[in-house]
Amino acid sequence: MSQATAADMSKTEKWQSLDAHHVHPFTNPAELKQKPARIIESADGVYLTDSDGNRILDMMAGLWCVNMGYGQPDLIEAAHTQIQQLPYYNAFFKTSTPPAAELSAMLAEISPENFHRTFFCSSGSEANDTVLRLVWRYWDLMGKPDKRVVISRKNAYHGSTIAASSLGGMDYMHKQGGIIPDVVHVDEPNWFAKRCELGRDIDRDEFGREAAQAIANKIEQLGVDRVAAFIAEPIQGAGGVIVPPDTYWPEVKRICDHYGILLVADEVICGFGRTGEWFGTNYYDLKPDLMPIAKGLSSGYLPIGGVMVADRVMETIAAGGDLAHGYTYSGHPVCAAVAIANLKLMQRTNIVDTVRESTAPYFQQKLRELGEHPLVGEARGVGMFGALELVKDKHNYVRFHKDVKAGDRCRDFCIENNLVMRAVGDAMVVSPPLIVTREQIDEFGELAWKCLDLAHDALT
Repeated sequence: MSQATAADMSKTEKWQSLDAHHVHPFTNPAELKQKPARIIESADGVYLTDSDGNRILDMMAGLWCVNMGYGQPDLIEAAHTQIQQLPYYNAFFKTSTPPAAELSAMLAEISPENFHRTFFCSSGSEANDTVLRLVWRYWDLMGKPDKRVVISRKNAYHGSTIAASSLGGMDYMHKQGGIIPDVVHVDEPNWFAKRCELGRDIDRDEFGREAAQAIANKIEQLGVDRVAAFIAEPIQGAGGVIVPPDTYWPEVKRICDHYGILLVADEVICGFGRTGEWFGTNYYDLKPDLMPIAKGLSSGYLPIGGVMVADRVMETIAAGGDLAHGYTYSGHPVCAAVAIANLKLMQRTNIVDTVRESTAPYFQQKLRELGEHPLVGEARGVGMFGALELVKDKHNYVRFHKDVKAGDRCRDFCIENNLVMRAVGDAMVVSPPLIVTREQIDEFGELAWKCLDLAHDALT
Protein backbone atom coordinates (compact mmCIF):
# COMPACT_ATOMS: atom_id res chain seq x y z
CA MET A 1 0.00 0.00 0.00
CA SER A 2 1.48 3.35 -1.01
CA GLN A 3 1.61 6.31 1.39
CA ALA A 4 -0.75 8.28 -0.85
CA THR A 5 -3.27 5.45 -0.93
CA ALA A 6 -3.07 5.00 2.85
CA ALA A 7 -3.60 8.72 3.42
CA ASP A 8 -6.81 8.64 1.39
CA MET A 9 -8.28 5.82 3.45
CA SER A 10 -10.56 6.22 6.43
CA LYS A 11 -9.58 4.65 9.73
CA THR A 12 -12.07 1.83 9.13
CA GLU A 13 -10.78 1.18 5.61
CA LYS A 14 -7.22 0.93 6.91
CA TRP A 15 -8.15 -1.72 9.48
CA GLN A 16 -10.23 -3.59 6.90
CA SER A 17 -7.36 -3.63 4.43
CA LEU A 18 -5.11 -5.22 7.06
CA ASP A 19 -7.89 -7.61 8.09
CA ALA A 20 -7.92 -9.03 4.56
CA HIS A 21 -5.04 -11.26 5.77
CA HIS A 22 -7.14 -12.58 8.67
CA VAL A 23 -8.93 -15.93 8.30
CA HIS A 24 -12.10 -15.50 10.38
CA PRO A 25 -13.82 -18.33 12.28
CA PHE A 26 -17.30 -19.38 11.12
CA THR A 27 -17.19 -16.86 8.25
CA ASN A 28 -17.48 -17.21 4.48
CA PRO A 29 -14.18 -15.74 3.13
CA ALA A 30 -15.81 -14.83 -0.19
CA GLU A 31 -18.58 -12.85 1.54
CA LEU A 32 -16.04 -11.11 3.75
CA LYS A 33 -14.13 -10.05 0.66
CA GLN A 34 -17.28 -8.46 -0.75
CA LYS A 35 -18.26 -6.80 2.53
CA PRO A 36 -15.33 -6.35 4.94
CA ALA A 37 -15.59 -6.95 8.67
CA ARG A 38 -17.04 -4.50 11.15
CA ILE A 39 -14.12 -3.27 13.26
CA ILE A 40 -14.76 -3.11 17.02
CA GLU A 41 -12.31 -0.71 18.65
CA SER A 42 -13.40 -0.37 22.27
CA ALA A 43 -16.03 -1.37 24.80
CA ASP A 44 -17.44 -0.31 28.15
CA GLY A 45 -20.07 -1.99 30.31
CA VAL A 46 -22.58 -3.54 27.89
CA TYR A 47 -21.66 -1.36 24.90
CA LEU A 48 -19.21 -1.72 22.03
CA THR A 49 -17.80 1.09 19.88
CA ASP A 50 -16.79 0.43 16.28
CA SER A 51 -14.19 2.25 14.21
CA ASP A 52 -16.89 4.54 12.74
CA GLY A 53 -17.90 5.69 16.23
CA ASN A 54 -21.17 3.72 16.45
CA ARG A 55 -22.22 2.75 19.99
CA ILE A 56 -23.57 -0.81 19.92
CA LEU A 57 -25.64 -2.63 22.56
CA ASP A 58 -23.99 -6.03 22.98
CA MET A 59 -26.75 -8.45 23.92
CA MET A 60 -24.51 -11.46 23.27
CA ALA A 61 -21.82 -10.65 25.89
CA GLY A 62 -19.22 -11.18 23.18
CA LEU A 63 -19.69 -14.90 22.57
CA TRP A 64 -21.75 -15.77 25.67
CA CYS A 65 -18.74 -14.88 27.82
CA VAL A 66 -18.34 -11.25 28.98
CA ASN A 67 -20.55 -11.87 32.00
CA MET A 68 -19.26 -8.98 34.08
CA GLY A 69 -19.19 -6.54 31.19
CA TYR A 70 -16.36 -4.65 29.56
CA GLY A 71 -13.77 -2.45 31.26
CA GLN A 72 -13.77 -3.93 34.77
CA PRO A 73 -10.77 -2.30 36.56
CA ASP A 74 -10.21 -5.26 38.93
CA LEU A 75 -9.73 -7.70 36.06
CA ILE A 76 -7.45 -5.33 34.16
CA GLU A 77 -5.31 -4.71 37.25
CA ALA A 78 -5.09 -8.46 37.99
CA ALA A 79 -3.63 -9.10 34.55
CA HIS A 80 -1.21 -6.18 34.87
CA THR A 81 0.05 -7.24 38.29
CA GLN A 82 0.46 -10.91 37.46
CA ILE A 83 2.16 -10.41 34.12
CA GLN A 84 4.81 -8.33 35.88
CA GLN A 85 5.39 -10.93 38.59
CA LEU A 86 5.16 -14.17 36.60
CA PRO A 87 3.95 -13.95 33.00
CA TYR A 88 4.12 -17.70 32.40
CA TYR A 89 5.05 -21.04 33.79
CA ASN A 90 3.70 -24.49 33.04
CA ALA A 91 1.80 -26.91 35.29
CA PHE A 92 3.57 -30.06 34.06
CA PHE A 93 5.65 -32.42 36.16
CA LYS A 94 4.50 -31.58 39.69
CA THR A 95 4.75 -27.79 39.29
CA SER A 96 2.15 -25.11 39.99
CA THR A 97 1.77 -21.36 40.43
CA PRO A 98 -0.11 -19.38 43.09
CA PRO A 99 -2.92 -18.28 40.70
CA ALA A 100 -3.55 -21.81 39.42
CA ALA A 101 -3.63 -23.17 42.97
CA GLU A 102 -5.92 -20.41 44.27
CA LEU A 103 -8.32 -20.66 41.33
CA SER A 104 -8.70 -24.41 41.71
CA ALA A 105 -9.58 -23.91 45.38
CA MET A 106 -12.10 -21.17 44.57
CA LEU A 107 -13.82 -23.39 42.02
CA ALA A 108 -14.10 -26.16 44.60
CA GLU A 109 -15.87 -23.70 46.93
CA ILE A 110 -18.50 -22.48 44.44
CA SER A 111 -19.17 -25.72 42.56
CA PRO A 112 -21.59 -28.54 43.47
CA GLU A 113 -20.47 -30.47 46.54
CA ASN A 114 -19.05 -33.49 44.71
CA PHE A 115 -16.48 -31.42 42.76
CA HIS A 116 -13.08 -30.68 44.31
CA ARG A 117 -10.66 -30.95 41.36
CA THR A 118 -10.21 -28.97 38.12
CA PHE A 119 -8.01 -29.61 35.10
CA PHE A 120 -7.19 -26.30 33.34
CA CYS A 121 -6.96 -25.52 29.64
CA SER A 122 -7.55 -22.50 27.39
CA SER A 123 -11.02 -22.95 25.91
CA GLY A 124 -14.27 -24.85 25.90
CA SER A 125 -13.11 -26.83 22.86
CA GLU A 126 -9.99 -27.98 24.72
CA ALA A 127 -12.14 -28.73 27.75
CA ASN A 128 -14.33 -31.08 25.75
CA ASP A 129 -11.32 -32.74 24.12
CA THR A 130 -10.18 -33.36 27.68
CA VAL A 131 -13.60 -34.74 28.61
CA LEU A 132 -13.30 -37.41 25.94
CA ARG A 133 -9.83 -38.39 27.18
CA LEU A 134 -11.02 -38.56 30.80
CA VAL A 135 -14.13 -40.59 29.96
CA TRP A 136 -12.13 -43.16 28.02
CA ARG A 137 -9.39 -43.26 30.67
CA TYR A 138 -11.93 -43.73 33.45
CA TRP A 139 -13.55 -46.77 31.89
CA ASP A 140 -10.20 -48.26 30.92
CA LEU A 141 -9.11 -48.05 34.57
CA MET A 142 -12.44 -49.54 35.61
CA GLY A 143 -11.56 -52.61 33.55
CA LYS A 144 -14.14 -51.83 30.84
CA PRO A 145 -12.09 -50.54 27.87
CA ASP A 146 -14.91 -51.30 25.41
CA LYS A 147 -17.08 -48.59 26.97
CA ARG A 148 -16.08 -45.82 24.54
CA VAL A 149 -19.30 -44.56 22.96
CA VAL A 150 -20.42 -41.08 24.00
CA ILE A 151 -24.02 -40.10 23.30
CA SER A 152 -24.64 -36.46 22.49
CA ARG A 153 -27.53 -34.52 20.96
CA LYS A 154 -28.26 -33.27 17.48
CA ASN A 155 -27.71 -29.53 17.09
CA ALA A 156 -25.50 -29.48 20.19
CA TYR A 157 -22.34 -27.38 20.23
CA HIS A 158 -19.34 -28.50 22.28
CA GLY A 159 -16.51 -26.74 20.43
CA SER A 160 -14.80 -26.80 17.05
CA THR A 161 -11.71 -28.99 17.42
CA ILE A 162 -12.10 -32.43 15.83
CA ALA A 163 -13.07 -34.16 19.09
CA ALA A 164 -15.26 -31.31 20.36
CA SER A 165 -17.04 -30.87 17.02
CA SER A 166 -17.64 -34.62 16.90
CA LEU A 167 -19.23 -34.44 20.34
CA GLY A 168 -21.35 -31.61 19.00
CA GLY A 169 -24.28 -32.34 16.73
CA MET A 170 -23.86 -29.70 14.03
CA ASP A 171 -24.14 -31.49 10.68
CA TYR A 172 -22.57 -28.65 8.71
CA MET A 173 -19.46 -28.89 10.89
CA HIS A 174 -19.29 -32.67 10.48
CA LYS A 175 -19.42 -32.29 6.70
CA GLN A 176 -16.29 -30.13 6.77
CA GLY A 177 -14.26 -32.23 9.16
CA GLY A 178 -15.84 -35.62 9.61
CA ILE A 179 -16.64 -37.17 12.95
CA ILE A 180 -14.49 -39.44 15.10
CA PRO A 181 -15.73 -42.95 15.86
CA ASP A 182 -17.71 -43.77 19.00
CA VAL A 183 -19.76 -40.56 19.11
CA VAL A 184 -23.48 -40.83 18.34
CA HIS A 185 -26.35 -38.36 18.53
CA VAL A 186 -30.00 -38.41 19.58
CA ASP A 187 -32.71 -35.80 19.03
CA GLU A 188 -32.57 -32.59 21.05
CA PRO A 189 -35.43 -31.66 23.43
CA ASN A 190 -36.68 -28.91 21.11
CA TRP A 191 -40.41 -28.61 21.79
CA PHE A 192 -40.87 -25.74 19.33
CA ALA A 193 -39.18 -27.60 16.46
CA LYS A 194 -41.29 -30.69 17.10
CA ARG A 195 -44.50 -28.68 16.97
CA CYS A 196 -43.39 -27.13 13.68
CA GLU A 197 -42.55 -30.57 12.32
CA LEU A 198 -46.01 -31.86 13.23
CA GLY A 199 -47.85 -28.63 12.44
CA ARG A 200 -49.76 -28.77 15.73
CA ASP A 201 -49.40 -28.32 19.46
CA ILE A 202 -48.17 -31.19 21.65
CA ASP A 203 -47.93 -31.75 25.39
CA ARG A 204 -44.66 -30.26 26.64
CA ASP A 205 -44.13 -32.63 29.56
CA GLU A 206 -44.83 -35.73 27.51
CA PHE A 207 -42.42 -34.52 24.83
CA GLY A 208 -39.73 -34.03 27.48
CA ARG A 209 -40.05 -37.62 28.63
CA GLU A 210 -39.96 -38.89 25.05
CA ALA A 211 -36.84 -36.85 24.28
CA ALA A 212 -35.09 -38.36 27.30
CA GLN A 213 -36.24 -41.86 26.36
CA ALA A 214 -34.33 -41.49 23.08
CA ILE A 215 -31.14 -41.76 25.17
CA ALA A 216 -32.27 -45.02 26.76
CA ASN A 217 -33.27 -46.35 23.34
CA LYS A 218 -29.83 -45.56 21.95
CA ILE A 219 -28.11 -47.27 24.91
CA GLU A 220 -30.22 -50.39 24.37
CA GLN A 221 -29.47 -50.31 20.65
CA LEU A 222 -25.70 -50.01 21.14
CA GLY A 223 -25.41 -52.13 24.28
CA VAL A 224 -24.65 -50.74 27.72
CA ASP A 225 -21.29 -52.53 27.65
CA ARG A 226 -20.23 -50.07 24.92
CA VAL A 227 -21.76 -46.79 26.13
CA ALA A 228 -19.49 -44.63 28.29
CA ALA A 229 -21.27 -41.31 28.78
CA PHE A 230 -23.99 -38.86 27.83
CA ILE A 231 -22.90 -35.24 27.25
CA ALA A 232 -25.22 -32.23 27.08
CA GLU A 233 -25.45 -28.56 27.93
CA PRO A 234 -28.07 -27.93 30.63
CA ILE A 235 -29.52 -25.46 28.11
CA GLN A 236 -28.32 -25.72 24.51
CA GLY A 237 -26.81 -22.31 23.85
CA ALA A 238 -25.34 -22.10 20.36
CA GLY A 239 -27.95 -24.61 19.21
CA GLY A 240 -30.59 -21.90 19.63
CA VAL A 241 -31.15 -21.56 23.41
CA ILE A 242 -33.10 -24.81 23.65
CA VAL A 243 -34.78 -24.87 27.06
CA PRO A 244 -35.81 -28.47 27.80
CA PRO A 245 -39.22 -29.31 29.30
CA ASP A 246 -39.22 -29.70 33.07
CA THR A 247 -39.66 -33.46 32.67
CA TYR A 248 -36.50 -33.89 30.60
CA TRP A 249 -33.56 -33.67 33.00
CA PRO A 250 -35.04 -35.76 35.85
CA GLU A 251 -35.60 -38.57 33.37
CA VAL A 252 -32.12 -38.18 31.86
CA LYS A 253 -30.57 -38.44 35.34
CA ARG A 254 -32.62 -41.58 36.03
CA ILE A 255 -31.51 -43.15 32.75
CA CYS A 256 -27.80 -42.42 33.36
CA ASP A 257 -28.06 -43.84 36.89
CA HIS A 258 -30.00 -46.89 35.71
CA TYR A 259 -27.45 -47.82 33.05
CA GLY A 260 -24.42 -46.70 35.05
CA ILE A 261 -23.01 -44.31 32.45
CA LEU A 262 -21.22 -41.03 33.12
CA LEU A 263 -23.14 -37.76 32.86
CA VAL A 264 -21.22 -34.80 31.42
CA ALA A 265 -22.82 -31.37 31.92
CA ASP A 266 -21.21 -28.90 29.52
CA GLU A 267 -21.14 -25.67 31.52
CA VAL A 268 -19.07 -23.65 29.03
CA ILE A 269 -22.00 -21.30 28.34
CA CYS A 270 -24.35 -22.07 31.24
CA GLY A 271 -21.75 -21.70 33.98
CA PHE A 272 -20.91 -18.67 36.13
CA GLY A 273 -24.29 -17.10 36.69
CA ARG A 274 -26.05 -17.18 33.34
CA THR A 275 -28.99 -19.25 34.60
CA GLY A 276 -29.30 -17.26 37.84
CA GLU A 277 -27.27 -19.97 39.59
CA TRP A 278 -23.52 -20.48 39.62
CA PHE A 279 -23.95 -23.40 37.22
CA GLY A 280 -26.70 -24.82 35.05
CA THR A 281 -26.04 -27.98 37.03
CA ASN A 282 -27.38 -26.19 40.13
CA TYR A 283 -30.42 -24.93 38.24
CA TYR A 284 -31.45 -28.45 37.17
CA ASP A 285 -29.91 -30.37 40.11
CA LEU A 286 -27.98 -32.60 37.70
CA LYS A 287 -25.18 -34.13 39.82
CA PRO A 288 -22.90 -34.80 36.82
CA ASP A 289 -19.57 -36.62 36.78
CA LEU A 290 -17.68 -34.06 34.66
CA MET A 291 -18.24 -30.35 33.99
CA PRO A 292 -16.32 -28.59 31.19
CA ILE A 293 -16.08 -24.84 31.88
CA ALA A 294 -14.74 -21.73 30.11
CA LYS A 295 -16.17 -18.38 28.85
CA GLY A 296 -17.66 -16.75 31.98
CA LEU A 297 -14.82 -18.09 34.13
CA SER A 298 -12.77 -15.00 33.21
CA SER A 299 -15.65 -13.04 31.65
CA GLY A 300 -13.77 -13.58 28.40
CA TYR A 301 -10.97 -11.20 29.39
CA LEU A 302 -8.31 -13.87 28.87
CA PRO A 303 -8.64 -17.41 27.45
CA ILE A 304 -9.10 -20.02 30.15
CA GLY A 305 -11.20 -23.15 30.51
CA GLY A 306 -11.17 -26.40 32.38
CA VAL A 307 -12.86 -29.62 33.33
CA MET A 308 -14.21 -30.04 36.83
CA VAL A 309 -13.96 -33.69 37.86
CA ALA A 310 -16.33 -35.29 40.38
CA ASP A 311 -14.71 -37.02 43.33
CA ARG A 312 -15.59 -40.59 42.33
CA VAL A 313 -14.15 -40.11 38.85
CA MET A 314 -11.04 -38.39 40.19
CA GLU A 315 -10.36 -41.24 42.61
CA THR A 316 -10.26 -43.69 39.72
CA ILE A 317 -8.15 -41.41 37.49
CA ALA A 318 -5.68 -40.74 40.33
CA ALA A 319 -5.21 -44.45 40.94
CA GLY A 320 -4.05 -44.90 37.34
CA GLY A 321 -0.70 -43.12 37.58
CA ASP A 322 0.39 -40.24 35.33
CA LEU A 323 -2.37 -38.56 33.34
CA ALA A 324 -0.79 -38.34 29.87
CA HIS A 325 -2.68 -35.23 28.86
CA GLY A 326 -2.11 -31.49 29.07
CA TYR A 327 -1.57 -28.20 27.30
CA THR A 328 1.25 -25.65 27.28
CA TYR A 329 -1.13 -23.09 28.76
CA SER A 330 -2.89 -25.31 31.33
CA GLY A 331 -3.25 -23.17 34.45
CA HIS A 332 -1.63 -20.13 32.78
CA PRO A 333 -0.88 -17.79 35.71
CA VAL A 334 -2.09 -14.56 34.10
CA CYS A 335 -5.32 -16.12 32.85
CA ALA A 336 -5.88 -17.73 36.25
CA ALA A 337 -5.24 -14.42 38.05
CA VAL A 338 -7.89 -12.71 35.93
CA ALA A 339 -10.33 -15.56 36.56
CA ILE A 340 -9.75 -15.19 40.32
CA ALA A 341 -10.43 -11.46 40.10
CA ASN A 342 -13.56 -12.16 38.08
CA LEU A 343 -14.95 -14.67 40.59
CA LYS A 344 -14.15 -12.36 43.50
CA LEU A 345 -15.93 -9.51 41.72
CA MET A 346 -18.97 -11.74 41.16
CA GLN A 347 -19.01 -12.70 44.82
CA ARG A 348 -18.48 -9.15 46.10
CA THR A 349 -21.28 -7.71 43.96
CA ASN A 350 -23.65 -10.67 44.59
CA ILE A 351 -24.27 -10.67 40.84
CA VAL A 352 -25.70 -14.21 40.75
CA ASP A 353 -28.36 -13.27 43.33
CA THR A 354 -29.14 -10.07 41.43
CA VAL A 355 -29.60 -12.00 38.21
CA ARG A 356 -31.83 -14.63 39.82
CA GLU A 357 -33.99 -12.24 41.84
CA SER A 358 -34.14 -9.08 39.75
CA THR A 359 -32.67 -8.63 36.29
CA ALA A 360 -33.33 -12.10 34.86
CA PRO A 361 -37.08 -12.05 35.65
CA TYR A 362 -37.29 -8.61 34.06
CA PHE A 363 -35.31 -9.78 31.02
CA GLN A 364 -37.56 -12.82 30.61
CA GLN A 365 -40.62 -10.55 30.84
CA LYS A 366 -39.18 -8.43 28.04
CA LEU A 367 -38.63 -11.53 25.91
CA ARG A 368 -42.27 -12.55 26.39
CA GLU A 369 -43.35 -9.09 25.25
CA LEU A 370 -41.25 -9.51 22.12
CA GLY A 371 -42.93 -12.88 21.70
CA GLU A 372 -46.15 -10.98 20.88
CA HIS A 373 -44.61 -9.68 17.66
CA PRO A 374 -46.27 -11.20 14.55
CA LEU A 375 -42.92 -12.50 13.31
CA VAL A 376 -42.13 -14.40 16.54
CA GLY A 377 -43.44 -17.94 16.91
CA GLU A 378 -41.91 -18.57 20.33
CA ALA A 379 -40.04 -16.54 22.93
CA ARG A 380 -38.11 -18.71 25.39
CA GLY A 381 -35.33 -18.41 27.89
CA VAL A 382 -33.95 -18.96 31.38
CA GLY A 383 -31.96 -16.48 33.41
CA MET A 384 -29.86 -14.38 31.04
CA PHE A 385 -30.55 -16.67 28.06
CA GLY A 386 -33.15 -15.91 25.43
CA ALA A 387 -34.34 -16.80 21.94
CA LEU A 388 -36.99 -15.49 19.54
CA GLU A 389 -38.06 -17.96 16.85
CA LEU A 390 -38.95 -16.23 13.59
CA VAL A 391 -41.83 -17.87 11.71
CA LYS A 392 -43.94 -17.34 8.62
CA ASP A 393 -47.20 -18.22 10.43
CA LYS A 394 -47.09 -18.17 14.23
CA HIS A 395 -50.58 -19.60 14.67
CA ASN A 396 -49.97 -22.74 12.64
CA TYR A 397 -46.26 -23.36 13.45
CA VAL A 398 -45.14 -22.70 9.87
CA ARG A 399 -41.48 -21.79 9.49
CA PHE A 400 -39.80 -19.90 6.69
CA HIS A 401 -38.06 -21.97 4.03
CA LYS A 402 -34.38 -22.25 4.91
CA ASP A 403 -33.34 -20.47 1.69
CA VAL A 404 -35.17 -17.33 2.86
CA LYS A 405 -32.59 -16.99 5.66
CA ALA A 406 -35.00 -15.05 7.84
CA GLY A 407 -32.64 -15.06 10.81
CA ASP A 408 -29.73 -13.69 8.81
CA ARG A 409 -31.89 -10.91 7.41
CA CYS A 410 -33.11 -9.94 10.88
CA ARG A 411 -29.53 -10.01 12.16
CA ASP A 412 -28.50 -7.60 9.39
CA PHE A 413 -31.20 -5.16 10.52
CA CYS A 414 -29.85 -5.50 14.06
CA ILE A 415 -26.36 -4.60 12.85
CA GLU A 416 -27.71 -1.55 11.02
CA ASN A 417 -29.45 -0.44 14.22
CA ASN A 418 -26.50 -1.00 16.56
CA LEU A 419 -27.84 -4.07 18.34
CA VAL A 420 -26.02 -7.38 18.68
CA MET A 421 -28.39 -10.33 18.43
CA ARG A 422 -27.15 -13.59 16.95
CA ALA A 423 -29.01 -15.62 14.33
CA VAL A 424 -28.99 -19.40 14.85
CA GLY A 425 -30.98 -20.53 11.87
CA ASP A 426 -34.18 -18.50 12.31
CA ALA A 427 -33.78 -18.16 16.06
CA MET A 428 -32.56 -14.77 17.24
CA VAL A 429 -30.59 -15.54 20.40
CA VAL A 430 -29.36 -13.25 23.17
CA SER A 431 -27.19 -13.65 26.27
CA PRO A 432 -26.52 -10.18 27.72
CA PRO A 433 -23.78 -9.42 30.21
CA LEU A 434 -24.99 -10.24 33.71
CA ILE A 435 -24.46 -6.61 34.72
CA VAL A 436 -27.12 -5.36 32.28
CA THR A 437 -29.57 -2.96 33.95
CA ARG A 438 -33.36 -2.75 33.62
CA GLU A 439 -32.95 0.46 31.63
CA GLN A 440 -30.63 -1.31 29.20
CA ILE A 441 -33.07 -4.23 28.96
CA ASP A 442 -35.74 -1.68 28.00
CA GLU A 443 -33.37 -0.30 25.36
CA PHE A 444 -32.92 -3.83 24.04
CA GLY A 445 -36.69 -4.32 23.87
CA GLU A 446 -37.18 -1.15 21.82
CA LEU A 447 -34.33 -1.91 19.40
CA ALA A 448 -35.34 -5.56 19.01
CA TRP A 449 -38.98 -4.66 18.23
CA LYS A 450 -37.79 -2.15 15.62
CA CYS A 451 -35.57 -4.77 13.97
CA LEU A 452 -38.38 -7.33 14.04
CA ASP A 453 -40.65 -4.79 12.33
CA LEU A 454 -38.06 -4.20 9.63
CA ALA A 455 -37.55 -7.93 9.14
CA HIS A 456 -41.31 -8.53 9.03
CA ASP A 457 -41.74 -5.90 6.30
CA ALA A 458 -38.88 -7.41 4.30
CA LEU A 459 -40.08 -11.01 4.63
CA THR A 460 -43.82 -10.64 4.15
